[in-house]
Amino acid sequence: MGELRILAVPFVASGPSGVAIRTHLKQLTAGDEEVLCLVGAHLGSLASKDLKARCRDGLEHSAETWAVRKRELTPLSSSRWAGSITKATHDQWALARRCQSAHIQNLEAGIRTIEHRLSQPVGQKGTKHAPGGYRSRREWHAKSRRLRVLQDRLATTRADHEAGLVHVARGGKRLARTRHHLETAHLTESAWRGRWEAERWFCQADGESGKRYGNETIRVGPEGEVSLKLPAPLAHLANAPHGRYVLARGVAFAHRGSEWADRVTANRAIAYRIYLDTGRNRWYLTASWQTPPTPTLPIEAALTHGVIGVDMNADHLAAWRLDVHGNPTGSPRRFFYDLTGTAPHRDAQVRHALTRLLHWARSCGVRAIAVEDLDFGAEKTREKHGRRKRFRQLVSGMPTGKLRARLASMADATGIAVIAVDPAYTSRWGAQHWQKPLTTTIRKTTRHDAAAVAIGRRAQGHPIRRRTAPPPQHRSDAVGHRTVQAGPDVPGREGTRPRIPGPRTRSVRPGRGVNAGNRNAQHRPGRSAEHETWQQDSLPLSL
Repeated sequence: MGELRILAVPFVASGPSGVAIRTHLKQLTAGDEEVLCLVGAHLGSLASKDLKARCRDGLEHSAETWAVRKRELTPLSSSRWAGSITKATHDQWALARRCQSAHIQNLEAGIRTIEHRLSQPVGQKGTKHAPGGYRSRREWHAKSRRLRVLQDRLATTRADHEAGLVHVARGGKRLARTRHHLETAHLTESAWRGRWEAERWFCQADGESGKRYGNETIRVGPEGEVSLKLPAPLAHLANAPHGRYVLARGVAFAHRGSEWADRVTANRAIAYRIYLDTGRNRWYLTASWQTPPTPTLPIEAALTHGVIGVDMNADHLAAWRLDVHGNPTGSPRRFFYDLTGTAPHRDAQVRHALTRLLHWARSCGVRAIAVEDLDFGAEKTREKHGRRKRFRQLVSGMPTGKLRARLASMADATGIAVIAVDPAYTSRWGAQHWQKPLTTTIRKTTRHDAAAVAIGRRAQGHPIRRRTAPPPQHRSDAVGHRTVQAGPDVPGREGTRPRIPGPRTRSVRPGRGVNAGNRNAQHRPGRSAEHETWQQDSLPLSL
């Protein structure tokens, strides 16, 4: 079976640390849209210049350089706008830095894989733990050239990382590349330019506790009145005192509106962002705030009423309810979703599937849902899976990160705990030990349903392997309760039982077993050959 890796201990996932809600800015006048465009374009140009200055500082950044940049931005906007711009710049630089480190790790993993496969003979088959050689000399030659390309990329990226140099495109690298493929994207140059400029606008402000309605820069009152502080060069466009501009129509938050109203009334910090969706030609307002971390429920308390094991797949969630003893009860449930189409459509599909899952969990009275702690970051490279392009596309299309974030947030609102378990061997052992026993004439158990049972049992601390029923009373061990259940400290307890050599029953044929060759021990038990010899009687001649 091979050496098994050490499994991580299941843990209760922490809840969300913040809330973000969005609403549509409806019925804006032409003057409102013009002011929002001017403010976003002006602040966006300042944000671009500040990001360039931050990237130029690199690792030499300090509190003094931060203060200098903020003082330079204040006369062109305001002190609070300058603070929001510099903070967003630091967050963007830090994100680019983390992505650069992840890119270096991916390049190193790809180089190791190619070097290993190039060292193997052409046509050498691989094993479960190590890939083999390439299929042909042509492929070997192409991969040797790719190895040099990856090594050059790695050297360049490492030099940039050591120097603190990052490459950031305000507006998005994907949209920037679309400029060279307008026909494929079905866009005109003017339409692309409008999207590019809108993505580079900046109109967001952090909140301040104790200030009026929790934000002095972009303010939303309890009645929904939206006003914003205009930058100094645009102060002549103000229609309210103190250089403020008030939009013609107010807003209302349908989701978590009561929580937002409580914070506004108490003057607690709320961050706002105004942006234009060029695809729909609509303006939106997003409000966000931090929440105190919810105390994590102990895993023993979460499992008091059983658990629901959930296996995530490319097109559905396979779920099965388990009782407190780890036995599957009822029938499996499947919650389907469609991950094709636009990103908002995919996000809505995942959200609807999780909503149905949580409603079913509440109806069952279960307080915990067990999921795999999946991370396919190292599984998407073509160096690891080679020609398995469809498998790489399948893995890349599974929104594991979004599903975990959504599930943690939605489960926290319903009071259901999320238990993350190690994903190692759940599908293999679930199919090996549970798929066939749970299949009946009226129910076909899939491999994914069996994996859901394995995930739930691992969350409860039970081994995935099934217990064998005790023998009937007429057998020799009727006094004791014999099972094949191994202890928790036995290595390889999830694997198959080893084949024990020798006879499988107590009835041993002549010439077999431990006494093979000793005919006296076979036919006259209790006596040895030292005291008595065995002799065959003569056959009767007649009856």
